[in-house]
Amino acid sequence: MSKLKANAPAPSFSTTDQDGNLAKLEDFRGKKVILYFYPKDDTPGCTKEACAFRDAFAEFKLKNTVILGVSPDNEKSHTKFIEKFSLPFPLLCDTEKTIAKDYEVWVEKSMYGRKYMGVERSTFLIDENGVLSNILRKVKPEPHVEELLKLV
Repeated sequence: MSKLKANAPAPSFSTTDQDGNLAKLEDFRGKKVILYFYPKDDTPGCTKEACAFRDAFAEFKLKNTVILGVSPDNEKSHTKFIEKFSLPFPLLCDTEKTIAKDYEVWVEKSMYGRKYMGVERSTFLIDENGVLSNILRKVKPEPHVEELLKLV
């Protein structure tokens, strides 16, 4: 059973982005935050999702909304992914899976009968005061960006 609920404070985090800059949830107070978790840089589904956010970036910005991608990849991997697809938003490093565990997206998965731990593609909308306003789990890479545009 999930401990995370809408209208409750979002779990705080502190990590680095692709440039090694410290990023904390508190840094974004006063803005809405889309915190989206994805399994791996430069893989088909993750690329579709990142590019959908890229293509809608200006619309989110007009709505006072920041986009933050989170995966277990390191700074070097994030930098290559950003450069390859011209992503205009930061990607946060969660190499220890701390943020993924706090947001309950580090889960057991199954592929071809093999079980393993991985990131469940999920997106969290956090309001200007650091409160979870929407939790979207097991999202499809592209269509949920349109849904988010309606929610912010």
